[in-house]
Amino acid sequence: MANSTREIRQRIKSVKNIAQVTKAMEAVSAAKMRKAQQQVLATRPYSQQAREVLTYIARLTNTESELNPLIRPRPVKRVGILLVTGDRGLAGGFNANVIRRCAQVMREKRKEGAEVTVVAIGKKGREWLLRYDPVVRAEFTSIPDNPTTYHIGPIVRILIDDFLSGHTDEVLMVYTDFVNTIRQEPIVHQLLPVQPADPSATMAPEYIFEPSPEAVLNRVLYGFTEVQVLQAIYESLASEHSARMVAMRNATDAAGELIDDLTLTYNKARQGSVTSELMDIIGGTTAQEGSTSKAATASEAWLTVNWESASSLA
Repeated sequence: MANSTREIRQRIKSVKNIAQVTKAMEAVSAAKMRKAQQQVLATRPYSQQAREVLTYIARLTNTESELNPLIRPRPVKRVGILLVTGDRGLAGGFNANVIRRCAQVMREKRKEGAEVTVVAIGKKGREWLLRYDPVVRAEFTSIPDNPTTYHIGPIVRILIDDFLSGHTDEVLMVYTDFVNTIRQEPIVHQLLPVQPADPSATMAPEYIFEPSPEAVLNRVLYGFTEVQVLQAIYESLASEHSARMVAMRNATDAAGELIDDLTLTYNKARQGSVTSELMDIIGGTTAQEGSTSKAATASEAWLTVNWESASSLA
């Protein structure tokens, strides 16, 4: 029983150490999450407005004669996917959900007869691709928590160059969209070619371009693509930190419940050990008292016999 209580004490100590680590990680993730949320909420309106303006420009009739290659649709035989995951785990189902969504898109495109290549952002996505489906066109890891156009410039350049050279006919982004602290949704967004706005969407009756719509498109398309990729990374970072904070909080709560259960088990084992020791002591005392009583009875009987013998001789 002593070995059992000792093992339980060691396990309680180990769980407490784990709880301290998860609580510290929760605090760090909470701080990063607040910054990432502020960042993504601040940049989201600009990204949405830039996308709307560009899709409106692509819908104008006077641009149909000389479309920029980045908005000119063509038959899809090769598909490029930009997969955005995290570099670390311990974030609940964050990485698994976005990877599962990417695998679904890859299966759908292959059923349609298209070849698929992937540009991976994050170690988790890269490791999954190398393990199950080696179609990695490029990989980028160690993206900072506050990325800028300097950090994503090479990513955008690869995507655009592959599309312009015909290596890909369509470019999709698979990333996790930040909804709130509890909810994050993996989504698929078509990056290239730029899709014109829906004809039913309202827009200004006429835009005045200087020098021309084609010149405007040539200047802003690269910047637009860059903004979309940067926003996707912002959304993914906010989702990752939120998922990790929630996962660490759940781990800390689970550790606390396990400590309570182990403490109860330890107390029961200790109580049983103490009870067993008391029973041994009581049994020993009883046995000793029984031996003493028998010895006293034998002594009294010997004295009685000797006294009777002495009386008869007298």
